[in-house]
Amino acid sequence: MSQHADEQLEALDFLLNQQPFKHRDNSSQQKLQNSESNEVTSLVEIRPDVLREQRKGVPEVIFGETKDIGQIVLMTRKILDEAGRTIISRVPTEAIEVLRDVFNTYHVRVHETARVVVIYKPDYDHRKTGGQVGVISAGTSDVPVAQEAALIAEEMGCEVTCIYDVGVAGLHRLLEPLRNLLTKEVDAIIVAAGMDGALPSVVAGLVPVPVIGLPTSIGYGMGGKGVAALLSMLQTCAPGLSVVNIDNGVGAGITAAMIANRVARARSHQSQ
Repeated sequence: MSQHADEQLEALDFLLNQQPFKHRDNSSQQKLQNSESNEVTSLVEIRPDVLREQRKGVPEVIFGETKDIGQIVLMTRKILDEAGRTIISRVPTEAIEVLRDVFNTYHVRVHETARVVVIYKPDYDHRKTGGQVGVISAGTSDVPVAQEAALIAEEMGCEVTCIYDVGVAGLHRLLEPLRNLLTKEVDAIIVAAGMDGALPSVVAGLVPVPVIGLPTSIGYGMGGKGVAALLSMLQTCAPGLSVVNIDNGVGAGITAAMIANRVARARSHQSQ
């Protein structure tokens, strides 16, 4: 068994033998303060999966869209303390300045288009794996979700190359950028598309690497909000195309990075 697999299993064994799965005198229950009214608004149990990256190579990501600012801060602090970095997706606009103020001694990286905030301890070591991921968007309206995917892949140690606005309405725009992308010998490609969602099938029919279709909620009429794009990608006849849910940039980025990092480890072993 490889050293990497041994480390993953050791992390899993450590996790399963910890006590948080059992009740412990409310030690993990914390009163949350509403950032505006300063009143206690809820009582929640915080159980972030801080060992996920050791176990799976995938970081814990806080989904900020459905959480109040107090919850986001508490979860961010917990993950930072134990992992050294916190990734927050779909961050509400009003939470960004609060996070900057609360974590003013940390490095706070804000990606406004992708609505992602990443916070690092000052001594955090951002490792590079050697994995290569390509990210393509059909239109400029698909860029925010494509960037979310790209940022997640970067945080998993991959080098990411992005190509935007090369959809099937002007397919000639794709050829040269795609050729340049393939010269980088990418290990996986994410293709974000709304409307008819045709571009992932086109790319999957041309390239010799796995393609992750990322349908976006761009469109109108009967198949709007990403439904037509999702169904089109699921109905593909192009081999090598897998599909995540509508607007799931985090899932697409994770999947591509897991593939790329696995391939990078194989390359490293071959060169030894």
